[in-house]
Amino acid sequence: MGNGILVFCETEAGTPRKTAWELVSKAAALGLGPVSAVVLGDADVSSLGAYGASTVYHYTGAAFGTHSTGVVVKALQAAISAANPAYVLGAASQQSRDAFPRLAARIGAGLAVECTDLRADGGALVGRRPVYAGKALVDARVRSAVGLFTVRPNSFPLGAPSGGSAAVVAGDGGVSPADVDVRVVETLAPASKEVDLTEADRIVSGGRSLKSKEQFDATVRPLGKAVRATVGASRAAVDAGYAHHNEQVGQTGKVVNPSLYIALGISGAIQHLAGMRTSRVIVAVNKDPEAPIFQHATYGIVGDLFEYAPLLQKEFEKAGS
Repeated sequence: MGNGILVFCETEAGTPRKTAWELVSKAAALGLGPVSAVVLGDADVSSLGAYGASTVYHYTGAAFGTHSTGVVVKALQAAISAANPAYVLGAASQQSRDAFPRLAARIGAGLAVECTDLRADGGALVGRRPVYAGKALVDARVRSAVGLFTVRPNSFPLGAPSGGSAAVVAGDGGVSPADVDVRVVETLAPASKEVDLTEADRIVSGGRSLKSKEQFDATVRPLGKAVRATVGASRAAVDAGYAHHNEQVGQTGKVVNPSLYIALGISGAIQHLAGMRTSRVIVAVNKDPEAPIFQHATYGIVGDLFEYAPLLQKEFEKAGS
């Protein structure tokens, strides 16, 4: 049995993502032994020590220039061998959803996915996760020599950096270009500068009741800007062409966990609720008082979204968000 926690820290544009700092900070607060981190590819790793990492395994090389699940798994294996942790944490992201199940199979480890809380209990790590499309929560324990956990972004408040530093262990993780099993033919930069839905702290989503792409753009996006939120959409709105697929929230879209979720004209089908039910505060605007979304909303407005969205926008602009 190992000791401590290893955190897989994803990066973007050469900087750790917010989820990396969030998980390192939480790992340190759990008090289950030393906290180490693993970072793949060129990035500035100096901030991770300030959030609680004592050691950072920084693997670089040509093989990390593109996303390859096989490369990620091999590098994570190398970090686990070097750190000998009892637990490995990763964000519930597209990359971890690819890599962690394969890693679990390769090293014979148990895996708990999509956790929304972590706690120490009797010297063991326990993850709380939603099941049955969010209708219930269960506690998951992993009894294998190494336990793997993926955690939804925004599950924990980000701790303040302490100013500490971490020892950096540089290497290539035993990975070479021969391990790369994909070829990048084109890279397209996102048109939007908004925070990705999966990491957004505030989200404003619109449903099919917006009736057209023009009305979606004229109603949902200005409110999102006033709230300083990322824009989302229901599957019905995406299927109707009002919003892009990468803005879809739900079981077949992105699972989100913001502190504020504003739902405009969204009825609350179970597939949508599965993707946003764990939001801390849910504000729903819908003309139908029997809409299922109201059963889960913190605040509900029964009324015309075209009347109330501009009023909310005006109030948020006045308050400066």
